[in-house]
Amino acid sequence: MPRIPLTWLAEHTTLPEGTGAQQVATDLSRVGLEEEAIFGAQVTGPLVVGRVLELVKEPQKNGKTINWVRVDVGPEHNEDLDDPKDPQPGQERPSRGIICGAHNFVEGDLVVVSLPGTVLPGDFAIAARKTYGHTSDGMICSGDELGLGPDPDGEDGIIVLGRGHAKGLTGEPGDDAIALLGLADEVVEINVTPDRGYCFSMRGVAREYSHATGAAYTDPALAVEVPAASGTGVAVERRDDAPLRGAEGCTRFVALEVTGVDPSAQTPRWMARRLTLAGMRPISLIVDVTNYVMLDLGQPLHAYDAAKLSAPIVVRRARAGEKLTTLDDVERTLDPEDLLITDGADASRVLGLAGVMGGASTEVSASTTDIVLEAATFDPVSVARTARRHRLPSEASKRFERGVDPRLPLIAATRAAQLIVEHGGGTIAREVTDDGTVTDPAPIRLAADAAERLVGIPYTAEQVRGSLEQIGCAVEPDGEDHLVVTPPSWRPDLLLAEDLVEEIARLVGYAEIPSVLPTAPGGRGLTVAQRARRSAQRALAEAGLVEVKVSPFVPADVHDTLRYPADDERRRAVRLLNPLAEDEPLLRTSMLQSLLPTARRNLGRGEESVAIFQRGSVFRASGGGAAPVPAPATRPSEAELAAIAAALPEQTSVLGAVLGGPSGPDSWQGAPEAWGWTDALDLARRAAAAVGAELEVRQREIAPLHPGRGAELRVLTSAGDSVVVGLAGELHPAVIKAFGLPARTAAFELDIEAVIASAPAVVLAAPVPTFPPAKEDFAFVVEESVPASAVEAAILVGAGDLAERVHLFDVFTGEQVGEGRKSLAFAVRLRSAEGTLGAKQIGAVRESIVAAVASAVGGELRA
Repeated sequence: MPRIPLTWLAEHTTLPEGTGAQQVATDLSRVGLEEEAIFGAQVTGPLVVGRVLELVKEPQKNGKTINWVRVDVGPEHNEDLDDPKDPQPGQERPSRGIICGAHNFVEGDLVVVSLPGTVLPGDFAIAARKTYGHTSDGMICSGDELGLGPDPDGEDGIIVLGRGHAKGLTGEPGDDAIALLGLADEVVEINVTPDRGYCFSMRGVAREYSHATGAAYTDPALAVEVPAASGTGVAVERRDDAPLRGAEGCTRFVALEVTGVDPSAQTPRWMARRLTLAGMRPISLIVDVTNYVMLDLGQPLHAYDAAKLSAPIVVRRARAGEKLTTLDDVERTLDPEDLLITDGADASRVLGLAGVMGGASTEVSASTTDIVLEAATFDPVSVARTARRHRLPSEASKRFERGVDPRLPLIAATRAAQLIVEHGGGTIAREVTDDGTVTDPAPIRLAADAAERLVGIPYTAEQVRGSLEQIGCAVEPDGEDHLVVTPPSWRPDLLLAEDLVEEIARLVGYAEIPSVLPTAPGGRGLTVAQRARRSAQRALAEAGLVEVKVSPFVPADVHDTLRYPADDERRRAVRLLNPLAEDEPLLRTSMLQSLLPTARRNLGRGEESVAIFQRGSVFRASGGGAAPVPAPATRPSEAELAAIAAALPEQTSVLGAVLGGPSGPDSWQGAPEAWGWTDALDLARRAAAAVGAELEVRQREIAPLHPGRGAELRVLTSAGDSVVVGLAGELHPAVIKAFGLPARTAAFELDIEAVIASAPAVVLAAPVPTFPPAKEDFAFVVEESVPASAVEAAILVGAGDLAERVHLFDVFTGEQVGEGRKSLAFAVRLRSAEGTLGAKQIGAVRESIVAAVASAVGGELRA
């Protein structure tokens, strides 16, 4: 995000006296430039100029020599807090005593002194303190201590006025050093939306501040006297054999040569200071000038060492297998879509990635005297793709991919050349190469009442025309009710009439648009499926579970961790080409793949138990192969659309939960029971019942559940088929260990969409019973492989219309029932709508139930 020093902004627009960063941020927010951060003055308090009156070197026992310095800091600040018994030479003039360890100054020098009460960068407060046998009443400052960075002359030690950081500066004891060194600058950092790339410059932000406040604005680009392009300067060729989207990769290329530059010339202090405030590190005069002009005007520049170039400079696409070592010392393999800057008759040497970053082979160095300045207009899409392909964001690419004013290249190159010559000597070549053309923005036809119709509030003709002219548009009438609007060259985002309406609304003021809540249409609301999903989630929340939201990205080894068989459908995962995290490249195929790591994370944060659930999507690869990437210039063909559709993964909504550890807090009644597999089954049934469906439970070995304590969950479809919709039970011990979960942690998972589809469309209200129920218990001994649901179904058949509820309340295995057999105990509630059931009727029903179970599953009534 761009950082805007207020003193720099004030060069292009008028800031009222006393305007601070907070007010500037507020003003800019009115035109859509939101404040990201505010950086106040780096130094506050009494930082003053001092003159060294006396300097006494005092060797210490540790071998170090310190200076006991008497400094005149002006009549207002000269207070002696040192021990009055201490020898005080030169007391004919008032002064302060300060301990200093630096040795790059002598008596008579003017230095920078921070007095007690000063706060330096890093929130470092200065106070008087006793040290080395003296009271040091302040501090003599170095450039690093004031946030100015290393000394430009390479001299270590404190700042001395007249050289280094303070070259060309002077003053008198007591003068304000904050203003002298420019340390009072406040900085506003703003957030720029992708469609407003012109605000990545002081030129653009100053224009927007003028729009917001009505302050006078001076375009810095108009102050540059541009030479006439001769066409006989540095040879340039633009060869783009494979334009993207039909767009030429480079539409304009300016090359301007500067010779005889002093390689030892230093960046002026004011420029280095501005670059630092704007978030860039000063490097050298030539590099700093190119960065300064880019920040000021918005046109990225690149400087080549002319001695290392071989004419001509050629702009072309990369060839397969080509490599480039960029300025960050990384060798990169290039892609045929990359736009390159090369040189030589055969254009074989790659100099840089166009609009992104230059190469190391022609970078300027400490011995460079002749340079070639490049300023070009590159295709935004080409630059954006290259920057992302190589994961190489740069200040240049940020601007090019958002669109740079195509009229700026020659202006920016000229301005940079002038600054280099002004501060480093040399000569600007008369011959300037300006290859390419500038395409004027396309006019837009705008209905005079379009803003009123789209925004919903009336705008006068003066507001419409004035707003558009204010942003630089040329506005001409087209009949009585239309305008022809030509956007300015720096606004490539203005393409449609709606874009112009947005600008009108923005400049007149968003505050003028009232907040009107729309009236909800009658007869609408949540769909049946939406209500059902919410009911299922509410049922789990009411049971004490906590809902979580976890991303669907999972690691590649999760299927092995959960012990899925090799042929398990849940291994059909979708692999992402560009995952958010390298260690999570797959989309989940089961909700437990996300919930189990979340449970581990919660337990690792100090939780003693876990009871969490989530409803979300799971994905299965369709088997249709990779989706084709259609050409961006035209609409995809029907075949391409069909191939894309075939490649889309299968997706459904799943409800899952993980339960482990104590089911509640300890109390005077003792420790609570731990969550278990029966709780998982019960909660799954609650969720299904909340949507009007009933689950059938069948024991089955299914990963990642315990072999003997897991079950698959089924529902009956409208066609009468029984389909699997999930699983429930205790997790496998190996899975519990892998995720560090409490012993016997349980879980369930439901395909909630399938459960909802199985529920009856209309649920008939049960009549209020008139007669009392009859309660009977049965214990049937059956083969161990017989599911309880089969016995329950047989009981319902035997009881017929009198069955009101059947509930399994006990399962027993042991010697008493025989090896390979089990006892299932059911509580059965019977009720008649015609009268109270008598003993004979109940007895007949019992016999019918016993016979039905014996016939269906071979069950015997346990004695």
